[in-house]
Amino acid sequence: MERHLERELDKLRKKILALGTMVEGSIDKAILSLMRHDLKLAKEVIENDHEIDHLEVEIEEEGLKILALYQPAAIDLRYVVGILKMNNDLERMGDLAVNIAERAAYLANQREMGLFLDFANMSKKTRAMVRKALDALIKMDPQMAKEVCAADDDVDEINKEILNLIQDHIENNPQEVKPLIHLLLASRHLERIADLATNIAEDVVYMTEGEIIRHRTEDYTRQD
Repeated sequence: MERHLERELDKLRKKILALGTMVEGSIDKAILSLMRHDLKLAKEVIENDHEIDHLEVEIEEEGLKILALYQPAAIDLRYVVGILKMNNDLERMGDLAVNIAERAAYLANQREMGLFLDFANMSKKTRAMVRKALDALIKMDPQMAKEVCAADDDVDEINKEILNLIQDHIENNPQEVKPLIHLLLASRHLERIADLATNIAEDVVYMTEGEIIRHRTEDYTRQD
């Protein structure tokens, strides 16, 4: 029974890592489509989302089957529960990548507005959080996971700066409100992806240390 459980857990691990790779690729393409005004790339993200949805359903079914058939305990139970939570968060990341791609598809045909928004830096930090959260899962490294949690504040701050800049620009250029709203939404979607990366990191801590740090992340990420 124990060897069967180990094999099933390994299969589950491989599938969640495959999903993470797919979602990370979708996020990268969505961000590039936004920054390059690339309509073709945006459509690719939108059209491929069904693959992420399909794998997310597979993982949920596999996880529930393991719980029902093997009734894992202790660390194995935490692992399966953590994977199921991550599975949901990764699927939501994929949806947010689609949302960014939809914003990019609209903006691809709009003229430049001469407004500098630091999407490059925000995108870099968000992508780094997603990558490190997945690395923390691969290595089952709680310290790396806590570093992801600490990085979320930087993304939140850039999102606030973009919001303030767009609000000011709308006041002075009300005729450009529609494309500006699309940019605002793109920023919000990126910020939410960073939040979900933080969720995954928190779940890695739970899986490895049995400790729930949600809602009190600052206790674990405060720098000396």
